[in-house]
Amino acid sequence: MSLAVAIQMDPIEDVDIAGDSTFVLALEAQNRGHSLFHYGPKDLSFSDGKIIASARPISVRREQGNHFSAGEIERINLTHMDVVLMRQDPPFDMSYITATHLLEHVHPDTLVVNDPVSVRNAPEKLFVTHFDGILPPTLISTNLEEIKEFRAEHKDIIIKPLYGNGGAGVFHLKPGDENLSALCEMFTEFYREPMIVQKYLPEVREGDKRIILVDGEPVGAINRVPQEGEVRSNMHVGGQAVKSQLTKREIEICEEIGPALKEQGLIFVGIDVIGNFLTEINVTSPTGLQEINRFDNVKLESGIWDCIEDKLGGN
Repeated sequence: MSLAVAIQMDPIEDVDIAGDSTFVLALEAQNRGHSLFHYGPKDLSFSDGKIIASARPISVRREQGNHFSAGEIERINLTHMDVVLMRQDPPFDMSYITATHLLEHVHPDTLVVNDPVSVRNAPEKLFVTHFDGILPPTLISTNLEEIKEFRAEHKDIIIKPLYGNGGAGVFHLKPGDENLSALCEMFTEFYREPMIVQKYLPEVREGDKRIILVDGEPVGAINRVPQEGEVRSNMHVGGQAVKSQLTKREIEICEEIGPALKEQGLIFVGIDVIGNFLTEINVTSPTGLQEINRFDNVKLESGIWDCIEDKLGGN
């Protein structure tokens, strides 16, 4: 099976080939004989009922500083592609949402990974609220009195933007911290959306587990341990990736959410677990493949492409 694969992502020139999940997905697709095309979200157009991308054919290689070659820009009709990988980074803003509306025109005749309708309906910090008993105490609100009451109950809290990503705008307020009102004012000035407020989980000091699920099944995990004096475990702010296995509780969480992920066409998902609680379900552009590959001596991208090919073979 030779497929035409369009990859909607941020500039390929800036890819970190040692850590980027999209890069190894592209490399695996190429190794299987699939043709690759690259375009950015701003290169996507609706034209007379067709979804058009100004894309370049590309080839990729694991050579630092020389990791890709690209041909001339072509105007391609995405219905002529077999697969579109929607892999641009958040923020999950109106631009992102618009891209899902456009790609909805071609899916599922052209398989979009992940399903654009489900991506649109499953923002990381909101999708998780649909599962009972696995979310830490959580408030989503702009109402200062509600936030104060939540803090009075739980004392130690985390405040973060509802549609933030990469650890940006995450604040830990300990009991007695007098910055709550000023922080809420700042959030409402910069964001139109509500804030998400959660009980602080001290287990984060032991790590924030990233678990990869493929078609609803867990396939690997890493633990991301924050550096001293930092509440965020994201790698780009100093978090350290550590080899990890799934606990009994984490398997239970995956069993709880897995069927919904599969049903909604969310093929490649990364979830975040702290202690016994699920904190996020990442469906937009999940990461972690290369780190898990190195620790576990596996190729998770191979399983993702097996799943994609199986779905296309069944059409």
